[in-house]
Amino acid sequence: MKESPPPEISIVIPVYRSASILPETLAQLDAFFHAHPMKFEIVLVNDGSPDDSWEVLKQLKQGRDEIIIVDLIRNFGQHSAMMCGLKLSRGKFVVTMDDDLQNPPSEIIHLIDKINEGHDVVFGRFQQKQHGLIRRVGSKIVGWLNRKLFNKPRDLTLTNFRIIRRDIVDAVCKFRTNAPYLPGLLLMTGKSFANVDVVHHPRFEGESNYTVLVIAKLIWRLVFNYSAFPLRLLCGFGLLISLFAFLFGCYVIIKHFTFGIEQPGWTTLVVLISFFQGVTLVVLSAMGEYLVRILNDVSGPRAYLIRQVL
Repeated sequence: MKESPPPEISIVIPVYRSASILPETLAQLDAFFHAHPMKFEIVLVNDGSPDDSWEVLKQLKQGRDEIIIVDLIRNFGQHSAMMCGLKLSRGKFVVTMDDDLQNPPSEIIHLIDKINEGHDVVFGRFQQKQHGLIRRVGSKIVGWLNRKLFNKPRDLTLTNFRIIRRDIVDAVCKFRTNAPYLPGLLLMTGKSFANVDVVHHPRFEGESNYTVLVIAKLIWRLVFNYSAFPLRLLCGFGLLISLFAFLFGCYVIIKHFTFGIEQPGWTTLVVLISFFQGVTLVVLSAMGEYLVRILNDVSGPRAYLIRQVL
């Protein structure tokens, strides 16, 4: 059977604790595409949501071929769910957005207009953020890490409301990692990035899923999966210990020949143990850095597991 031509736009939305919001989200997306006719598809990925989100998705899917719903076997996290949606999407351009209507579907047209100027990725830049304090603080920390780890330009604002060219989506999906971080992968893959101002609404209903624990897990993923910073820190620590051992050894040797020492061999034992403990840390750190690089190269695509696709 011949496959139908790809749609112009794919909308990818990870779903978590959003059973009551989903009907309104779909209604606003339908209103947008009614006002801006184009061939589209909507990919909704249920990320192991503990509420009735999957049942609601199945009801919304009925009779609509342009809607693709995915049920993951458990909660893998927003970035893994987003990666799943990207791999299933077929659109020439892919828009990613949250499920809480803080990114109004009516603003998608601004992303489309901007990327048609020739950019690889366009991020919505919120005119006035409506996030809570915890997420704002977390965003500051993650933003600093993005600059250090992925060379993010200082004048570029990263958000989950973005549009991506198909070739960049395909390149990102080729990364083999069980801990995807989509903004970082986009920065590593794309060349031309841009922002466009969009409206940001307060959450339509309920509370944000961005807790301290969720943000801490994201920071942990960034530091340990996309950098060798902890290993280099340990390596530096080992070098400091070796230097301290050397200086301490000089002190003990001078003391030995100046004042004498009651226990023969104590000087040699202290110096050797201190020095080689420091050297051991340096060697283990270096081996660890190579091991991380190898694991990142050969790790399989275990970022998510799908239970069902409809």
